[in-house]
Amino acid sequence: MTRTALVTGVTGQDGIYLARRLLADGMRVVGVVRPGSATGPRVDAYLDGVELREVDITDGPELRALVTDVAPQEVYNLAALSSVGRSWQEPELTRRVNHDAVVDLVAAAHDIAARGREVRFFQASSAEVVGQAADSPYARAKADAERVVEKARSEGLPASYARLYVHESPVRPLGFVFRKITRGAAEIALGRQDQLTLGTLDVRRDWGHAAEYVDAFVRMLRRDEPVDLPLGTGVDHSLADLVEVAFAAAGVDDPWSRIVQDPALVRPADSKVLRADPEPAAAAIGWRATTSFADLVTRMVEVDLERVRTGVEDDVSYL
Repeated sequence: MTRTALVTGVTGQDGIYLARRLLADGMRVVGVVRPGSATGPRVDAYLDGVELREVDITDGPELRALVTDVAPQEVYNLAALSSVGRSWQEPELTRRVNHDAVVDLVAAAHDIAARGREVRFFQASSAEVVGQAADSPYARAKADAERVVEKARSEGLPASYARLYVHESPVRPLGFVFRKITRGAAEIALGRQDQLTLGTLDVRRDWGHAAEYVDAFVRMLRRDEPVDLPLGTGVDHSLADLVEVAFAAAGVDDPWSRIVQDPALVRPADSKVLRADPEPAAAAIGWRATTSFADLVTRMVEVDLERVRTGVEDDVSYL
């Protein structure tokens, strides 16, 4: 009998890589998308074979009804309002998406289990819950969602969460600074723009490749004993490092003559350094990130150069 996985946030970078991984495992994959977003170039390029269901995850009864209807054996909650900065502007929406939806998903999973069916649950949390931005609406909602998972586990549901350190990929949206920089380097290299405007450059992050992280999600969910883990490379770099590596990969000399800093882009609160301890994941699930920072940046610049040259924003070859 074919097993079923339900993936929220399936059109995000993690959702795309995870859905493709689960399909390769021979699973039926049901992806949750926002109403009106079940079609488009991104879906066509990356999500062939995924059953898409349009649901507003802030609508608790609708979300629970979906889970009941699908009756998955595996639930991966990747949907989130994922910007710390935006969370200050929309704290109530952040709470509904990043916490309340977890309550509804867990309740639905409990309902499935109560009918004697197997179901396991994975929650994507964030390293920001232990960073200097821990007081942000984003981090508070993620931290409270962790408590929801812990309570569910204490009540017998096989549930776990991963505190995710920053991870990127060529399908990362342009609203994230890593992709903004790799795209900016490509645009400047090809003469499409002259400058790139950024905020602070001294924050340091542990950046890995999303394609590797989704393997850890699956290992965590399928582990006999649920475990909560940090996921990251254990190595941090600054945004200034990112600028230099990206512009070098694009073949642009003297990147700093092209950078303009705008104080208005600085977040209300930001963690100066976020770096994972990779040892717990290595010990518990045998997982380590292997893609180097330089290789990740170079690959993303290569893809953005191809996008700028061809005008094709989404193609399966970019993965």
